[in-house]
Amino acid sequence: MFRPRAFTAVLATETNTFSPIRIDIEAFRASLLARPGEHPQTPTLCSAVVTVGRRFAQLHGWDLIEGTAAWADPAGLVARQTYEDLRDEICGQIQAQLPFDVVVIGLHGAMVADGYDDPEGDLLGRIRTLVGPDTPIIATFDPHSHLTAKRVEAADVLIAFKEFPHIDFVERAEDAWEIARRTVAGEITPTISVYDPKMIDVFPTTSEPMRHLVDDMIRRERETPDLLSLSVVHGFMAGDVPEMGSKVLAVTDANPALGQEICRDFGERLFGLRGKVRSRELTPAEAFDRAFAFEGGPVTIADMWDNPGGGTAGDATILLAEAMARKLDNIAIGSIWDPVAVQLCHVAGEGARMHLRFGAKSAPHTGAPIDAEVEIVRNIRNAEQRFGESHVPIGDASLIRIGGIEVILNSTRAQCFDTSLFSNFGVEPTDRKILVVKSTNHFHESFARVSPLILYCAAGRPYPNDPRVTPYKKAPRDIWPINTVQAPQEIQASTTAAKQGV
Repeated sequence: MFRPRAFTAVLATETNTFSPIRIDIEAFRASLLARPGEHPQTPTLCSAVVTVGRRFAQLHGWDLIEGTAAWADPAGLVARQTYEDLRDEICGQIQAQLPFDVVVIGLHGAMVADGYDDPEGDLLGRIRTLVGPDTPIIATFDPHSHLTAKRVEAADVLIAFKEFPHIDFVERAEDAWEIARRTVAGEITPTISVYDPKMIDVFPTTSEPMRHLVDDMIRRERETPDLLSLSVVHGFMAGDVPEMGSKVLAVTDANPALGQEICRDFGERLFGLRGKVRSRELTPAEAFDRAFAFEGGPVTIADMWDNPGGGTAGDATILLAEAMARKLDNIAIGSIWDPVAVQLCHVAGEGARMHLRFGAKSAPHTGAPIDAEVEIVRNIRNAEQRFGESHVPIGDASLIRIGGIEVILNSTRAQCFDTSLFSNFGVEPTDRKILVVKSTNHFHESFARVSPLILYCAAGRPYPNDPRVTPYKKAPRDIWPINTVQAPQEIQASTTAAKQGV
């Protein structure tokens, strides 16, 4: 009986090329660095191909060979040696165990390493060289990524998460493995088509008009014969790379004309939404004024641009300083990254009172360090929070209290994904008037269940959130809003044609 052999591995991080925080192998160890067979049963954001692949292989009687799974929380450039070592480790695992019937890789899509503008394209290209032209290569990735021509040429299938927040990362891994099954069985011949709307923006899918667009994408997939997958690649405006920007990507069953038609339709619709999709961004004063004028609670305020999920340090203090100046109480803040302050709190112990300086150490435009008399309420070793099926590490962490304000300090950078960030420290979110979280939109799914009002706040400039003034050196200049007079562009892209040399 024929048992297909599949290989899966993960190499993923998101690179804010303007971030001062560099990534080396220790950053991967702090988040996820699992050698073959070591991956836990719960997935990280980009490693669901491994956990879903295990279930798939067991159900369908496949032989699954697991390679290394490496994920680092977003930051700045990846050290060249770190990227090359992990890349070569995965490629070596493939080469040592050839042949395979399919390769399924988990990527982020916005990684940039020292000397490599497109590490994912480099990795996929090397895998293609190893497995040859006929072995299907399938990759899942985050929509906050850069879709490059090199990746399209190397892969047979590329699938992006549809939702922001990315609550569907497990479902997209399931899509990848189902397409793998049908491809290996000879039922389909996946072909990629791409459309470039010549733009970059932020596209939260929890509100209109993006909610309607995503629902239409899902409906179109379900109702259209030959359409295997449809993705909107949001792009990542903090990545200064030559192919930065939004794209629309379709995978069809050997029907590139259909793929181009669908991509053009959704690409033109996306272009029509430019400048209309970002949440209203309040100043710190406006956010607190609205929060306290609101009857009931808790009100959640997102410190949306000091988001470690976008590569910032997550140590800005602007909102905390505003709360302290107003002498607010019944407010909890999660979290501020400061490993040194956490270490001092753990040494002092729970219940201690001490003078502590913390925060605002990483970059300009993030406020000033806080100097305050604090009470250490709770210390946790290797603390975590949840994100869907994932457990997200925040490292050793401490809950401190300054008057009526509670602040979580963490030693491993991570944005706030879930209310468990607070409840794990004994802070019941529904008992607080205001919750302040460092996240652009990933928090929304969890906090919307307990918070009747969610406000988005732009505090300082830790993240390059306005492409019109961001000092890009490599990014394209012909995309909106960098250039306001550009036109969308169709990209003829077919993996089948590429492999045949057309």
